[in-house]
Amino acid sequence: MFNLILFGPPGSGKGTQSEKLMAKYGLKHLSTGDLLRSEISRQTSLGQAAKGFMDKGQLVPDEVVIGMISSALDENPHATGFLYDGFPRTSAQAEALDKLLHLKKASIGVMLALDVSEEELVKRLLKRGETSGRSDDTNEQVIRARITEYQTKTAAVADYYHQFNKVVMIKGEGTIDEIFGELCKEIDKRINR
Repeated sequence: MFNLILFGPPGSGKGTQSEKLMAKYGLKHLSTGDLLRSEISRQTSLGQAAKGFMDKGQLVPDEVVIGMISSALDENPHATGFLYDGFPRTSAQAEALDKLLHLKKASIGVMLALDVSEEELVKRLLKRGETSGRSDDTNEQVIRARITEYQTKTAAVADYYHQFNKVVMIKGEGTIDEIFGELCKEIDKRINR
């Protein structure tokens, strides 16, 4: 089983690139954002709690996210691999994911990190907010809070995976196909070992 983390701040293109990578490599897409938005749209208690955190630009608590990931893995025992989109977001989540994968006799193959400037991220998210219906994409102050939250908390995940030589930085500005090509080069190096 090949496990890939696609990493980057909000608006870096993780969702777009995830779809392309999933189609090319046959990986099961695990987007905690999509899982949470599904809960929100169904107005479950988990969804309502998650929405309160997301609307403030805060991260959803670890135990909620880890539980969702564990369930998703259990529901897909024959998957050839998983693409983690927007997860893990803290070093504690990274450690918990590694422990969970170890129990399932698997590990993270690589963490590909999309690098995009803050101004480009704000521009992309405001544009996405015009059509997405996501309340956290329509307010520049909330967007900047999310980026700051990413920089102060989530960047530590890269530090965690650096110790295992599993992090590769990918320039996240350019055409979708250019970025996709760079991501594929790094995946191919690891899948074809």
